[in-house]
Amino acid sequence: MHVLVVEDEPKIAAFIARGLGEEGYAVDAAYDGEEALTRLAVEQYDIIILDLLLPRRNGFEVCRELRRQGIVTPVLMLTARSQVGDRVQGLDSGADDYLLKPFAFEELLARLRALSRRPAQTRPTVLQVADLTLDPARREVRRGGRLITLAAKEYSVLELLLRHAGQTLSRAQIASHVWSYDFFSESNLVDVYIRSLRRKLDDDFEPKLLHTVRGFGYLLSERESDVAT
Repeated sequence: MHVLVVEDEPKIAAFIARGLGEEGYAVDAAYDGEEALTRLAVEQYDIIILDLLLPRRNGFEVCRELRRQGIVTPVLMLTARSQVGDRVQGLDSGADDYLLKPFAFEELLARLRALSRRPAQTRPTVLQVADLTLDPARREVRRGGRLITLAAKEYSVLELLLRHAGQTLSRAQIASHVWSYDFFSESNLVDVYIRSLRRKLDDDFEPKLLHTVRGFGYLLSERESDVAT
């Protein structure tokens, strides 16, 4: 899952990014409202963590501009302000949830998990292709009913492929979503993780679901006809 953290305090931004990275999230950071809008114009994110008090454009303005542009990415707004009026204004500007500083990191993770399940019509509760299932709420993966244990980044790669089942994703697309904006796209790290997923998800099962599209990238599908070679 690809997260944008918009926070003008570098230490707080680094703390959040480090913690989320350890949980398998890909994290980019922006340090003011204008930089956030620039990033969002060129990159797609699953969730935005947005501080309220930002230079150049504050969190209210950024959120309103996103919604004006039709960007519906879930927004978790952070602030040290505890007044009810500020929380109401944040929600009215288009934020999906509100978290007061200081916060427990476990609560931040729980709120991100809840936001990742919204809206139900575009984010199914359980992702599935053939007998492979991924439950985002439990972070649980099964194939043929068997529980499969995945490392954090393996889980992130699989979740991305499942959300785009039947669609070929390039190595660069996978890398930027799972490892962040600054990932070096010439690395073979994507191939390494795909091989690991194949061992866990395909070697002992039929049909094979993880396919290589030569010269381009990877595809998750139960239909061989989806694979262009």
